[in-house]
Formats: sequence, structure tokens, C-alpha cells
Amino acid sequence: MVVVIAVVVIAIVALFVASRSIRVIPQARAGVLERLGRYSRTLDPGLNVVVPFIERVRPLIDLREQVVNFKPQPVITQDNVVVSIETVLYFTITDPRSATYEIASPLQAIEQLTVTTLRNVIGGITLEETLTSRENVNTELRGVLDEATGKWGIRINRVEIKSVDPPPDIKAAMEKQMRAERDRRAAILTAEGTKQSAVLTAEGARQAAILRAEGEAKAIATVFDAIHKGGVDQKLLSYQYLQMLPQLAAGEANKVFVIPSEFTKAFQGIGDALGAHDDGNSGRPARPADK
Repeated sequence: MVVVIAVVVIAIVALFVASRSIRVIPQARAGVLERLGRYSRTLDPGLNVVVPFIERVRPLIDLREQVVNFKPQPVITQDNVVVSIETVLYFTITDPRSATYEIASPLQAIEQLTVTTLRNVIGGITLEETLTSRENVNTELRGVLDEATGKWGIRINRVEIKSVDPPPDIKAAMEKQMRAERDRRAAILTAEGTKQSAVLTAEGARQAAILRAEGEAKAIATVFDAIHKGGVDQKLLSYQYLQMLPQLAAGEANKVFVIPSEFTKAFQGIGDALGAHDDGNSGRPARPADK
């Protein structure tokens, strides 16, 4: 009976020792192993054997990229404007031993270092540069932080300025300026459209005038050719002069107009033509011409 109890006790102790001797480290994790309180080695992912009661594994360290969002911090720009800046930090632990023994609170240390560096960087630029040159500020922040955290076994992958919040009065002035700029651009676009419309209208009128002039020129040439080919006499031309008289008097402003000498000759020609016609039809002898 005693032997059975002893075997059971030994088996339980052996199982306990075996459970304390075998440590399985998950992927993307690292374990810092201490032997009698001193650093011994870093356990990689997979199955690891440790000496129970002599070696101890500290809490596992996450080797994946981590993201931390720091609350907004008041920062003074070069032109003495207080802005509230919120930052986001992406970092990776590259050396578990240094991250364990070189710094007590890595996140707190990174936050304080970020705030200090941010104030130094923003203090050297104006508000406009802060709003328009975020990429340059991010790059400068990353360089300073990465250099400082390298001895802690931490690599700063990226620093992003999440938001820049100016004071309410500055924000209102910026909104008015942007609204005025939008109105100015809209006025320029409207003026440009009006200009283009006027240019197109003038071009259309010019083309119409050209076409109308060409048409009138062709009509005059056609009439001129017809006159020369048809042998038009003075009587027909006088009759055409008479037909033009109503058109000259058609305007409302034409109260008085002068009859040119050509129209006088036209009247005389028509009178002669009508007199000759009457003499031929009435049978009366024509009046002898004045000598």
C-alpha cells in the first residue's frame, strides 16, 4: 500500500515538474528567460524546455506592430498660436531583452517623448506650415523618436498627426478665408464663362456678317451680269429708280429726304416713255420737238 502511494506521489511530482519544464511560445511572441533572477536567454516561438524552480519565464512580449493613440496635446507654434494636436504612433519591439530591462514603462516613455518632440518640432514652424506640411512633421517626428527608442529595443515605424485643432477664433477666420476664396474662384469662373460666351457670340455675328456680305456680293454680281447681258436700256433703269422711292421713305425717321438728280432723270425718262406711248395709241400727231 505504501509503495502504491509512493508511486502515485512520484508520478504527480514528475507530471508537475514536466509541466513546469515545458513552455510553448506562440507565434509572434517572445519569452525572456531568467535563471536565478538573471537574464539567461530569449525563448523563440515553439516548444522550449526550462529548468523548473531555477529558470523563470517573464510575461510574453508581443512582437507584432502595435498602435497607440495619444490624447491631444496643446502645442505653441512659431507664430504664438496654441493648437491641440492628436498623434498616432506605430511601433514594433525588435529586442525583447532591451524592452524588458532598459525601460520600465515603454508606452509611457514613448508618449512623453512624443509630446516633447512634437512641441520642439511644431515650435519651429508656423500654423500654416503645421496644417499644410503634416508629412514633413511626421517624418521629423519619426526620425527623432526612432533614434531615441532604439536603445529600448523598439522601432518606430510611423508617426501620424491625427488632427490639428486651432483655437475657435482662428478656425472661424480660416473658414471665412476659405469661403472668400471659394467665392473668388466662382466669380472668376463666371466671368470666364461670360467672356467665352461673348467671344462666341461675336464670332457668330462676324461669320454671319461675312456670309451676308458674300451673299450680297454674289447677288450684285448676278444682277450686274444680267444687266450687261440683257442690254437694259435707260427706261428700265428709270423704272427701277421709282421702285426704290417707297423703300427710302419707309423709315420712321425719314421725314424729309432729297431726290437725287438720277431720280429726276428717271422721271424725265419715264415721262418721255409714257408720252411716246400715248402718241402712238391716241392717233394724235406727236408734238414737234423744240428746236
